[in-house]
Amino acid sequence: MSAKKQPIQQGLISGILLAGGESRRMGRVNKALLRVRGRTIIERSAGILLQLFPEVLVITNSPDDFSFLGLPMHGDIYPGRGSLGGLYTGLTLCTGQWGFLAACDMPFLNGAVIEHLTDLRGEADVIIPRLPGGLEPLHAVYAKECLPYIRDLLASGDLKIIDFLKRVRVREVSEEELYPYDPEFRFIMNVNTPKDLEEAQLIAQEIEP
Repeated sequence: MSAKKQPIQQGLISGILLAGGESRRMGRVNKALLRVRGRTIIERSAGILLQLFPEVLVITNSPDDFSFLGLPMHGDIYPGRGSLGGLYTGLTLCTGQWGFLAACDMPFLNGAVIEHLTDLRGEADVIIPRLPGGLEPLHAVYAKECLPYIRDLLASGDLKIIDFLKRVRVREVSEEELYPYDPEFRFIMNVNTPKDLEEAQLIAQEIEP
């Protein structure tokens, strides 16, 4: 996979892919390696991030599974701490002053949506979509300034990403603001179950050449 576009303000932002879930609802199959129209979901996601950022990291404790991506991979600094621990690891180790965080089970990441979020980063420490289902912390932009607050949560045993947001400046991005870029909000879809995978296959057949 190679970048096709000029990276967004090179050196300032890194892409961070979390690939550490246990895939319980998928029968313990590694959902990042499931294929949608011939490509693994993580390959699809990484391909979008590589078009946008000069650096893309994969946070995983099973690096052999993803060696085919040819991307830097890092195990959790604090193992067993879920997505919050993955965010901490990614923000700590990335070279950018900001990290765009995405989960590995999102087959329809949208470059235009991500560009809009990153363009807003001067307004706050966290740029996060708020859609009908609530805040979307696994599709958001985080500044390195968040690290002390994330570390405090990890030390307390509180593993909910949204629980540190009250301690930093947050810019919520509404569905109305994101609608022009992805009217169906497919960018936030994740594949957790066999039914989700079946739906993703149908969507891909509809929207991809």
